[in-house]
Amino acid sequence: MNAHRGSAVLSTATFKLPAATGVTENNRLRLFSGSANLSLSQEVARYLGIDLGPMIRKRFADGELYIQIQESIRGCDVYLIQPCCHPVNDHLMELLIMIDACRRASARQVTAVIPYYGYARADRKTAGRESITAKLVANLITQAGANRILAMDLHSAQIQGYFDIPLDHVYGSPVILDYLISKQLSDIVVVSPDVGGVARARAFAKKLNDAPLAIIDKRRQAHNVAEVLNVVGDVKGKTAVLVDDMIDTGGTISEGARLLREEGARQVYACATHAVFSPPAVERLSSGLFEEVIVTNTIPVKESDRFPQLQVLSVANLLGETIWRIHEDSSVSSMFR
Repeated sequence: MNAHRGSAVLSTATFKLPAATGVTENNRLRLFSGSANLSLSQEVARYLGIDLGPMIRKRFADGELYIQIQESIRGCDVYLIQPCCHPVNDHLMELLIMIDACRRASARQVTAVIPYYGYARADRKTAGRESITAKLVANLITQAGANRILAMDLHSAQIQGYFDIPLDHVYGSPVILDYLISKQLSDIVVVSPDVGGVARARAFAKKLNDAPLAIIDKRRQAHNVAEVLNVVGDVKGKTAVLVDDMIDTGGTISEGARLLREEGARQVYACATHAVFSPPAVERLSSGLFEEVIVTNTIPVKESDRFPQLQVLSVANLLGETIWRIHEDSSVSSMFR
């Protein structure tokens, strides 16, 4: 059954689980989806060769959510796919209710699969009397009854330590790198949009045949407001690839692209795992500064937010492979070596 795996992280091949004849080690895997990104969950289910579990989801007149699992999951290993994207509070609360429902239904293990972790940028105190909300969210998910977390491209590494339960951290970069390599770009320089993203950009550059690295020196004046100052590194006449974990309002990455153009970059590509796309991101990203804006589908991109330069890649197979490896007690980190 696993003969095709190994190099199958980005493969479109699927496999079939044995027919259910009672809960055994071979059919304990159950997959359910929240409402945040149903299309991604369906793709993951297709990769695993199973169906999404049936579930009733409704909202009462006062706005309260109701969740009911519609099949027995007693003794099963349950995986709940739910990115905490806009509206963040609704999707987070839905995830907590799903976890609680599975715990009370006697699931053997509940894994919260969170392609996009909301509140990740509130990961430390930058001023007095602030909440470290990323830690608070970790506490809520743990207390709801999750036994394990599968997250993708967390905003900062320390968030992994906020959980007192096992956490598997995977990256969307293999999908983006595969796409970039297929384009056969020349004279690439990988650019970090700020000093905090240097480690991410350096790892990305290493996978692109040790491409040179440049850094944009930036000063942030307020939330979602950034002032770009200068470029550290040579970008003249090169294809600049800006790498970040997310694009929110697009201010940082657009100002970075503008500066790279002024410094003589021949082409500018933007790459990010999470397409948050808060206004006015679409207007900024479609202004002609970029050859392409490459993101993944950890967050669903509305049709109204799509523009000609946008390329949305799927991470469903990568998540599906990771889920299977967790279920089989196999190595997850070996996928990224």
